Amino acid sequence: MNESVTVGSQPLTPQDVVAVARHDARVTVHADAVRRVADTRALIEGLADDPQPHYGISTGFGALATTFIAEDRRAQLQASLIRSHAAGTGSEVEREVVRALMLLRLQTLATGRTGVRAVVVETYAGLLNAGITPVVREYGSLGCSGDLAPLSHVALAVMGEGEVRDAAGDLREAADALAAAGIAPVALREKEGLALINGTDGMLGMLLLALHDLEMLLTTADVAAAISIESQLGTDAVFAADLMALRPQLGQAASAANLRSFLAGSPIVASHRGPECTRVQDAYSLRCTPQVHGAARDTMTHAAQIAERELASSVDNPVVTVDGRVESNGNFHGAPVAYVLDFLAIAVADVASMSERRTDRALDVARSNGLPPFLADEVGVDSGLMIAQYAAAGIVSELKRLAAPASVDSIPSSAMQEDHVSMGWAGARKLRRAIDGLARVLAIEVLTGCRALDLRAPLAPAPVTGAVRDLVRTRVAGPGPDRFVSPEIEAVTDLVASGAVARAALARIPAGAVTA
Repeated sequence: MNESVTVGSQPLTPQDVVAVARHDARVTVHADAVRRVADTRALIEGLADDPQPHYGISTGFGALATTFIAEDRRAQLQASLIRSHAAGTGSEVEREVVRALMLLRLQTLATGRTGVRAVVVETYAGLLNAGITPVVREYGSLGCSGDLAPLSHVALAVMGEGEVRDAAGDLREAADALAAAGIAPVALREKEGLALINGTDGMLGMLLLALHDLEMLLTTADVAAAISIESQLGTDAVFAADLMALRPQLGQAASAANLRSFLAGSPIVASHRGPECTRVQDAYSLRCTPQVHGAARDTMTHAAQIAERELASSVDNPVVTVDGRVESNGNFHGAPVAYVLDFLAIAVADVASMSERRTDRALDVARSNGLPPFLADEVGVDSGLMIAQYAAAGIVSELKRLAAPASVDSIPSSAMQEDHVSMGWAGARKLRRAIDGLARVLAIEVLTGCRALDLRAPLAPAPVTGAVRDLVRTRVAGPGPDRFVSPEIEAVTDLVASGAVARAALARIPAGAVTA
């Protein structure tokens, strides 16, 4: 993981954002960026002296863009903009999300296309390095004109106002936290208020964090599926490379390669490969795993491309062009990010839905190929994992609701000046909840599949699936009489969400195997 991240020399990478947001990597601003910022600021100060009005510099904002503001009122204008726009409500947004949006706004400021002073850039970096996290509220952004309310809460803290969490996580007044860290509050000047709040940084930050998590969770989904296929006496023949090549979808091929590697060397699979096996083909939730998991991977690839383009962007309005013009534009509209956030929520819901179906098959004596009902120890007395499947089903039902797109639900604002908005922030918030749900559904499948593997003894699982089963057994006991199930689900969820399940599988892949 990166120990430090430099802003302003080249676009940030997704790994940079994760490093700062989750792991408190230190932020430095490149000297070239400081020079660019200073050069552009000189242009803004020249326009501020112009008797002709310039939007965002000597005028009001939004529907008040035609209102000229006298020079002696412009500092008040900037402060009033931030105070009035810091109108979020609801629960506090997670620290990692706030740090991600702060870093992404800092990157845009460092491009020199926004017109802020160098002190503003340096103060954003200073807050990040001091571990000071402004309190941002759940609701308030429509995802157009930028994530206005969330970014305004951050800008308010830069001004030394509002509430923050310090490095220890304690709630403090921003002025006190800045003073303790030796950071002077910024008195905003012309153009700076707009520059701090006109961006897609919140939704983009959440997209990047989601993509990081999904890369690991889709590998985990392949692991969970392999355990289910193996323990339910499914076949791995349908995942053959030549069969996958008949439909050259890249994600499908990657998922199938994982399944082949995860099931390689399985005595359980080998036990029913002979002519005595009369089943013609497995159910879709087993046989079509690469097709569904692969489609999710391809969706993730598309979303990552959009995120990378957004990382290379300088989003502000008005923006200072390379040749020195100050131009209004619509680049703050969050549609590109909002669409892929919604697209990912669909994929997450479907991967979880297939996982829950595999879990259900393992618990149904009519479909599990010889496993006891609900994997119970004493049938009739014990219920086994019956209600664990209920929990998975309940989560999947919610994920289907969360898959309904936010981006089509535009609602007008600002006296009809901002009459079409992206709702990208809302799309990002529901995707975060969906990813949490996917991790829990996969954990229930892993918990179920590992118990089913144990019940196939004396037949042994594959090296990879056996390693995952052994990992789970460090936190959860094997088959036996009924016991308190909820802590076991939480324990395996922790193994899934932390990436431990995926790492355990990848560490035991046979030499020469191809995986993705």
